[in-house]
Amino acid sequence: MNQHAIQNLTLFDLLARSWRRPSAVADLHFSADGSTVAFTCVDGTVSLAAVADQEPPESRIRVSNDLGQTSIRPREKSPVPLIATAAFGDGDVPLAAHLNSGFLVGGASGEVRHLTAGGESLEPLLMIDGPIVAIDHSARTDTTAVSNGHDVFLSRGQGDAVKLRHATTSSTDALAFSPGGRRLACGRGEGVCIWAAEGDAALIRDVGFPAPPVSIRWSGDGTWLACGLETGGFALVSAADDRYGIVAGFPSPARTLCWSLPENALFASGAFRIAGWSMTAPPLDGETSGALETGRAGLVPVETVAAHPEKKLIAAGYANGRITIAQIGSREEALVRPMGSPVTALAWSGDGRHLAVGAVDGTAAIVTFPAQMFK
Repeated sequence: MNQHAIQNLTLFDLLARSWRRPSAVADLHFSADGSTVAFTCVDGTVSLAAVADQEPPESRIRVSNDLGQTSIRPREKSPVPLIATAAFGDGDVPLAAHLNSGFLVGGASGEVRHLTAGGESLEPLLMIDGPIVAIDHSARTDTTAVSNGHDVFLSRGQGDAVKLRHATTSSTDALAFSPGGRRLACGRGEGVCIWAAEGDAALIRDVGFPAPPVSIRWSGDGTWLACGLETGGFALVSAADDRYGIVAGFPSPARTLCWSLPENALFASGAFRIAGWSMTAPPLDGETSGALETGRAGLVPVETVAAHPEKKLIAAGYANGRITIAQIGSREEALVRPMGSPVTALAWSGDGRHLAVGAVDGTAAIVTFPAQMFK
């Protein structure tokens, strides 16, 4: 590789291990122990990658003796191939982290199976009627929630699946346990229900929205619930009292939401910039309350966002394939990839060293950053 070509390499070229799947990547999840990433695709398959990097960036960094300049050489080896499963359904399948390095996968047949990091699909843990469209698992309480699109079921062991009483008959395709696993939020038509998930499950609250929710995320302390809306914007619901508000005016749906623990802030996709709000002034009375100017505004909408678990940083993926990492509350940002296929999913590893990426063209990637990069 000549010097000119090396100079034109992006951070993505230098730092990412990248694979190409036959169909678009719909979602991705790190395992609980951070050792594995599972990529779900729209053809119903799941692809698994080990997070450990055989050519970590630190091993490829050199500092010139004369000028003290730091550079990193490109990877010399191809990444270890992904482990791909057979299809669990006709479209993308819901998935959640389970145990240490495994996952739970919901299939079109109504079965929930444990998928190992090695790609082995074990015997069904539970079964419900109808295809599974949403799943979540709480490691704290060892409870699994699944939905067939109409009814929601809770399972606290092998084989049992108890339907929530008075569950809505309208569409239910978004589920999320609170951090402690004691409450379960369920999207329902144009709104969200919050259930007590312990003992005999009971409905705590039912909140109506102007549009169906497409994503649900609890804050790290379980005091707030953010729901991205199909028509753009999001709803913010207090779990402690009756307060809630709507932040509207987004040009596209808020497909992803994330919470920054270091900054105590909420971020949403769907705008022409990284849209964020400080929870010291929650945006309950208007979208400008607590707004954090982060990154640079552009002409292409943000498709997905992911907050760094330890630092005041936010990663964003755009419809034109651009991937950036911005400092929260600042216009400063690092360009990871300037363009490419639209980004569908982003997630940080628990230690903040790795950023997993999924895209429409089937790209599945893990970007591993040098330890000193975000000091």
